[in-house]
Formats: sequence, C-alpha cells, structure tokens
Amino acid sequence: MEASKWMLKAGLPCALVLCSSLSLAADTLTRIKETQTVTIAHREASFPFSYLNEDKKPIGYSMDICLKVVDAIKKELKLPQLNVNYVLVTGSSRIPAIVEGKADLECGSTTNNADRRKQVAFTIPHFFATAKMIVKADSGIKNWTDLKGKKVVTSKGTTTVKLLNDRDKVRGLDLKLLEGSDHNESFSMVESGQADAFTVDDVLLYGQRASAKDPSKFVVVGDALSTEPYAIMLRKDDPAFKSLVDREVARLMNDGEVTKLYDKWFRKPVPPKGANLNMPMNFLLRDNIRFPTDKVAD
Repeated sequence: MEASKWMLKAGLPCALVLCSSLSLAADTLTRIKETQTVTIAHREASFPFSYLNEDKKPIGYSMDICLKVVDAIKKELKLPQLNVNYVLVTGSSRIPAIVEGKADLECGSTTNNADRRKQVAFTIPHFFATAKMIVKADSGIKNWTDLKGKKVVTSKGTTTVKLLNDRDKVRGLDLKLLEGSDHNESFSMVESGQADAFTVDDVLLYGQRASAKDPSKFVVVGDALSTEPYAIMLRKDDPAFKSLVDREVARLMNDGEVTKLYDKWFRKPVPPKGANLNMPMNFLLRDNIRFPTDKVAD
C-alpha cells in the first residue's frame, strides 16, 4: 500500500506535465485571448515566402497570409487589439517550435507531408512547388527527353538527385549528373556552359533567373518531377483553432485575396532589391484556390 502511494505521488508531476502539455495544445484560442498575443514563427531567408527586409522585419507571401489569419483571430475573439510576437526558426527548429508551444503559426515554406503530420497539423496549402529545370533559352531543351546524353547539375543535399536517377532509368537518358555545392554554384554552371540544365524546386529556379544579369537568357521548363504543397503549420489536437485558420485561408482564396498576394510576390518587383520572379501561377494552386482543401497527395 505504501509503495503504491509512493508510486502515485512520484507519478503526479509527470501527469501534471502531461495535462499541461495537452491543455496547451488543445486551447490555443483561450491562451491567445488571455495574453492578447499570437506568436508567429518565421524564416530568415526563405524568399519570397518568409524573409527579413532591410529593417530586419519578417515579410513575404506566407507572412502576408498569416497576418490575414491574425486579423481573423482578432475578430473571432472580439479583441480590441492583438499583439504579434515573432519567433525566428530554421529548417530544423520550426517543427519543435510548434510542438513545444513556442509559436502558434509557422509561416514559411514548409511542405505538408505524411511524416510531418505525425507531429503537427497544416492548413490549406497556399503554394505548390514542383521540381523542374532551368536552361538557356536558346538551348532547345523543352522537357526531360531533350536531356539525352546531356550534363545536368543538382545541388548537394537536395532530393532531386534521386528523381533524376529514376527518370534516367525509365527513359534511358544517359544523363551526366554533376553536383553544385549550393544553388548559386549550380546555376552558375548553367550560365558558364559547364552544365546544360539545373534542376530543383521551380520557385528556387525562378529566383535564380531573377538574379541573373540577363534573366531573358534563361527559361524554366519541364514536366513536374515532384510536388511540394507549402502550408501554414500549427499544433495538432486543436480542432477549434485549425478550423478558424482553415476558414480564413479558404475565405482568402474564395475572395481572390490569395491571387492578389501571389501577383504581389511572384509577378512584381519585391524588396529589398526589386527582383521580379515573373513566375506564373501553376494549375495546382489555381485548382486549390477554386476548391480549397487541406487534403494533399503524399
């Protein structure tokens, strides 16, 4: 009996910690109302989704959408004001920031996939990246079959190497695969003629083209090798909070606001250097705007 009492007492702190954690995850709106503060996790250099401007303020396409969500939270809770607290995260710290309650929303370029959904939740995707390639405009390369026997560069550590190898085996392209230390070096190899094509997520390719001395000399081409749905990340097991965020993102899509924000960040010059990605909206995002859903294909 005494041993049982001791075990119960010893287990009590753990139970309290567990209850506290569950309460944190399940009652985001109550906590926001009590503190009158919502916390947004953002990235430092995820251009043009979430990055710092010259004043070190987080800006970008994802940030604009998240601030619209903040306005919806303020309206839902009938608060006269709602403070926004910003937390800088990296690729490795962004999920723990949400899981541990350090942030309510993560606004960057995070892909919604099955593995991550084991830890966190996602709202409706606001962007779909696809793996494509950038080539010289006069190269004659339009699609992957045009690469037969050619030199293709990928950046170290990216998943596109496997995608290219799979495509090579299926089509028998006899590709000569090269590797750049980073995206800048990979693109410079196409500029200099060391490689015929550079492949990675299309939004990164459009960014490289925008920063080139003469963007008109390069084109982004090819059928999509893969699809990456980017979405706002939030905690699991809080259906009330997720429902509010989902409703607002769906409203932004239905009312045409997401389309306007897309044009602002992907079709016009943006700070700090006035780069213009000149990136047309792909059919995946167009379809998701017409029929908003948080369901994605893994």
